Amino acid sequence: MSNPVPDSKMPALLAFGFAGLGILIALISGFSKASIAGGVIAGLGSVPACYGMWKGIQQETQTTLGLSVFALLVDLAVAALLIVVGGISWFR
Repeated sequence: MSNPVPDSKMPALLAFGFAGLGILIALISGFSKASIAGGVIAGLGSVPACYGMWKGIQQETQTTLGLSVFALLVDLAVAALLIVVGGISWFR
């Protein structure tokens, strides 16, 4: 067994921050105009979320793993929504 280490929620919080930043960029620049850029930024939040999942598995903590999985799902959902809206407005 590994030594107990306090769990780190920072990667999950960083991933939520990327999702929020993507939404903020889309709202400030016009939701249909900057949705693709906001979606890409929100999608980049999956990197710290995946790191947080790995960290949760290594630390054997359910809170870090669960929060990181939820952050990954939120990031991917926000990215998909923003990119789809941007694509629809681009084809119009």
